[in-house]
Amino acid sequence: MSKMSTNVVSHALNGPTMGTCWSALFFAGPGFDPAPVRAALQTAVDEVDAQMSTWKPDSDLMRLNMAPVGAWVPVPDRLGEVLARGLEIGRASDGGFDLGMGDAVTAWGFGPEAAAPERIRAAISADRVPAHAALEIGDHHVRKSAPIALDLNGIAKGYGVDRLTETLRTHAITDALVGIDGEMRALGLRPDGQAWTIAVEAPDPERRAPHSILALQDAAVATSGDYRHWVEVQGRRLSHTMDPDRGGPLAHSPASVTVVAETCMAADAWATALMVRGRLVGATLARTLGLNALFIDRDGDHLRETRVGRLFERRPDHGRVM
Repeated sequence: MSKMSTNVVSHALNGPTMGTCWSALFFAGPGFDPAPVRAALQTAVDEVDAQMSTWKPDSDLMRLNMAPVGAWVPVPDRLGEVLARGLEIGRASDGGFDLGMGDAVTAWGFGPEAAAPERIRAAISADRVPAHAALEIGDHHVRKSAPIALDLNGIAKGYGVDRLTETLRTHAITDALVGIDGEMRALGLRPDGQAWTIAVEAPDPERRAPHSILALQDAAVATSGDYRHWVEVQGRRLSHTMDPDRGGPLAHSPASVTVVAETCMAADAWATALMVRGRLVGATLARTLGLNALFIDRDGDHLRETRVGRLFERRPDHGRVM
């Protein structure tokens, strides 16, 4: 399809997944039937949810969680892929990204059960072994060397976005914008040859408003923040992002961290890792690893930015961030 062709029809598809919705926007010629594409996209995200959900007691992830320490557990390829990437980012972030925070997520009420004081106390006092040290991945099998409750909320949605992208490609759709709950991936360009524009949301819990605009081609973006999902304890709002060092929500963190990467799985996990590491350590880590990251901190009534990487450090009128 010509990039400058105007004889195209837009197709905006969506459906349920992981407690939220997936979306896909692409253009095709007249007469194109989007129904088979929508069915394939739904099947792709349903597979991710069935393998990686902590809300489904019969998911492959929960089967692994319930297995005894030391037992090799067969896992499907996609779950194995996500676990391996999560452990890799866990090592690279020195535990900033930790797949083994499932007990804390559940204890504080961010899972399928309500918060429980006794579980909170247990999560805070737990002698933790990071997932990258407690999990061993073999040939289609995984085993735990220590008690651990795995949770993939910081990476599974990003992987779901990548699966949407892969599915579109199998239907010969090479230009599209897909997303799940704000995690987005741009494939190719719009029909007019322009990049896809994506808003970076301002970290405001009271309203939805853009902070800045990204123009992306063949790249993914994910944001971790303290302003959409939280619990309130003794009048203090606590983020859903867990701190592996304390077994509970982050006490001090940026308002948000946005990461642009080649895949949405990587962007999703690194946004969480840098949120946990904080602006100073996180920005240093991002520079060392060559990541593109935007840190937003609250400074009284104002927002303060820290931009890392070529994408974010370009001037708006010369780069791709506006």
